Amino acid sequence: MATSVSNGYQSGFGNEFASEAIPGILPQGQNSPQRVAHGLYAEQLSGTAFTAPRHANRRSWLYRIRPAAVHQPFQPLAHATFHNRFDEAPATPNQLRWDPLPLPEQPVDFIDGLVTLAGNGGPAEQGGIGIHVYTANRSMQGRFFYDADGELLIVPQLGRLRLATELGVIEVEPQEIAVIPRGVRFRVDLLDEAARGYVCENFGALLRLPDLGPIGSNGLANSRDFLTPRAAYEDVEGAFELIAKFQGALWTAAIGHSPLDVVGWHGNYAPYKYDLRRFNTIGSISVDHPDPSIFTVLTSPSDTVGTANVDFAIFPPRWLVAQHTFRPPWFHRNVASEFMGLITGVYDAKAEGFMPGGASLHNCMSGHGPDAATFEKASSADLAKPDVIGATMAFMFETRKVIRPTQQALDAPQLQHDYYRCWQDIRKHFAP
Repeated sequence: MATSVSNGYQSGFGNEFASEAIPGILPQGQNSPQRVAHGLYAEQLSGTAFTAPRHANRRSWLYRIRPAAVHQPFQPLAHATFHNRFDEAPATPNQLRWDPLPLPEQPVDFIDGLVTLAGNGGPAEQGGIGIHVYTANRSMQGRFFYDADGELLIVPQLGRLRLATELGVIEVEPQEIAVIPRGVRFRVDLLDEAARGYVCENFGALLRLPDLGPIGSNGLANSRDFLTPRAAYEDVEGAFELIAKFQGALWTAAIGHSPLDVVGWHGNYAPYKYDLRRFNTIGSISVDHPDPSIFTVLTSPSDTVGTANVDFAIFPPRWLVAQHTFRPPWFHRNVASEFMGLITGVYDAKAEGFMPGGASLHNCMSGHGPDAATFEKASSADLAKPDVIGATMAFMFETRKVIRPTQQALDAPQLQHDYYRCWQDIRKHFAP
C-alpha cells in the first residue's frame, strides 16, 4: 500500500498542466510510449470531441497504475433522492423557496446525502442542468464516484470538503467552489463534523470564463485565481465500490483497488477550485442597478450566441453608490429561469425567510424582486451615503430553459408555502 500527498495547486483556468508525483513519470516528446516509466499505463481522458477546435479542446493524458477499465461489471444502484427525473410534476410559474435541509442524524456520506431539487434537459440531449443539494456527516468509505452525464459544480455552504480525485486533491470550504469534470473519479472526505451545500450538474458545454466585452481585459473572475491540483496517487488494494452516474441513473461495480492511482498527468482537462472572495465585482458608480450578468463567474454556453445553458453568478460583499436609484435588485421578469442559494449572511433583496443553506426558484416570466420591507427601506434610503453590503455570499444558477422542480422538492417540508406573502404587503402609492 502506498499513497502520495498533493503538494499544492497549479494556477490558471484551462491551462496545459503537467504534474507528476514521482519524477520522471511523464514521457518526453510523445504521449503514449511503448512502455511508460515504472510500469504505468497511459490513458487519455477526453472531455470534448476529438475534433473540437483547439481553443475549446479539453483532454488530459493520465499515467496510472491500472487502466480505468479494470473493474467488475456495473449493476443498477437504486438511490431514493439523487436522479434526473424532471418530469414528475408540472412545471409551476409560482415563486418557490425552501428552508435549508436538516443535517442527517444517521451516518450519511456525500453520495447518499444528495437530494435533487430541480433541473431541465438531460444527458441524452447533452444540454440542461440538474440542481442538487447535499448533506453529509461522514466521509465516503471504500467507495468512489464519477458522473458520466455532466460536470459537477460543488458549492459548499457548511463544512469543508476534501475531494480526492484521480488527478490530485482539492480542499474546498464555504465561499469556495470546486468543479469535477465529467468522468473524473473522486471520493469526498469531510474535514468537519458535518457538511451541506449545493451541486449544479451541467449536462451542456463545459463551464468556462465569460467574455468581458466592454468591461475590458480585467474584472470578474481572474484566470490565475483558479487552482488545479498537482498529481497525487493511491496504490491501495481491497474491496471497493465504484459508483457511476450514467443517463440519469446510478450504477455500482466492485473494484479491487483505489481508482485514484494516477501517478502523473498532463493536459487541460482537470478538476479545479476557485475562491469566490477573490471575485472582482463590477457595479454602477452613477445611476441604476446593472443586470446580474455582471456577477457571472462561470458560464456554459449554448448553441445560441449570448444565451447560456447555465450561468453561475454570485452576489458578494460590495459597495452600492448609485444616485437617484433604487439600489437593491429591482422587480423583474426574465426569459431566463433563476435558482438561488445563500452561502452566508443576508441577501440584500430579502428582509427575512431566505436563510443560508436555503434556496429559491423563479421560473421564466414569473415576477419577483425585493419583498415589501426591503422596498420600503430602499425607497427612503439616504442616497448621499454609500451602502456597504458586507459579510454575505449568495449565488444563482441561471439557465435559458425552464427549471422543473422534482416531486420530492415540492413535497419537502422545507418548502415555504407562504413565500408569496412577502410581496402581499407592497402598498399602492399611485397618486396622479
